[in-house]
Amino acid sequence: MHISELNTVACTIPAEDVTRVKGLGCLRDKTTPDCFNCRVLTRNGKITSAESIAIAEAAAKFGKGEVAMTTRQTIEIQGVPYENIDAMRAFLNEHGLDIGGTGPKVRPIVSCKGTTCVFGLIDTFSLSEKLHELYYIGYHNVKLPHKFKIAVGGCPNNCVKPDLNDLGIVGQRVIKHDLDACRGCKKCQVEQVCPIKIASVKDGKLDTEGCNNCGRCLGKCPFHVCDEFEVGYKVYIGGRWGKRVAQGQALEVILPSEEKVISLVEKAILLFKEQGVAGERFADTINRIGFEKAQQMLLTDDILLRKDEILK
Repeated sequence: MHISELNTVACTIPAEDVTRVKGLGCLRDKTTPDCFNCRVLTRNGKITSAESIAIAEAAAKFGKGEVAMTTRQTIEIQGVPYENIDAMRAFLNEHGLDIGGTGPKVRPIVSCKGTTCVFGLIDTFSLSEKLHELYYIGYHNVKLPHKFKIAVGGCPNNCVKPDLNDLGIVGQRVIKHDLDACRGCKKCQVEQVCPIKIASVKDGKLDTEGCNNCGRCLGKCPFHVCDEFEVGYKVYIGGRWGKRVAQGQALEVILPSEEKVISLVEKAILLFKEQGVAGERFADTINRIGFEKAQQMLLTDDILLRKDEILK
């Protein structure tokens, strides 16, 4: 392929200005000499009807009348000339919207629709909105070694691929099996409903080793083996997709509350800020210092005691 076939047009905007607006959330459109695609932030993929109208108006007034969805649940207004960016941002601000989502910092939080999905085990909208306020907005001026992506999944279906984010959260329904009540049925109802074919009867008792805590077997046993459960949160650290893909490793404990998750997310950000090297992803940091050490730092509160020092 000849270089002329790459459809890249020479940029007429000074490099420092391209960098400045990239920091605001506007990425250069390589097919134009002076236009940018600007990322409008959403609340984990949700906008109101009024906000939708405002985005459409902004696209028509300041861009080329098109929008595109990003893989991380922002909405790009396409083809905005450089001289229109500030006016477009002011217009969006008037409607309670803003642009962003770039740079070496905590990125906008994404989540699945677990709050409303029939398979959802946790309130993904609520948790992701709290994380967005605390760590995307609250840590917006904190420069990290690299971008830091967070995803909240409502169940082990992993629709938003939490294990491929720097930090991923997966809702869990931990069944408290009453094995004393198990009668070792030849046609076990729990075994029949298990979607990953883990449950089985061995030596006359139900065996669920390898269970992913999807909770589908809740209440399915006629002898009440699976009637009680606890809500939990599984956390993966060190995931990444892109030119080099890394699957995150799950912490060895399932967190019992939303408050524990929120605290752990902050500890992970502080760990990355303190231990990371400029230009490396969180996966690289964990590989370098070791998963066991990283896990220990996340499951204790020592790093929170150094928060002010780290953020300086």
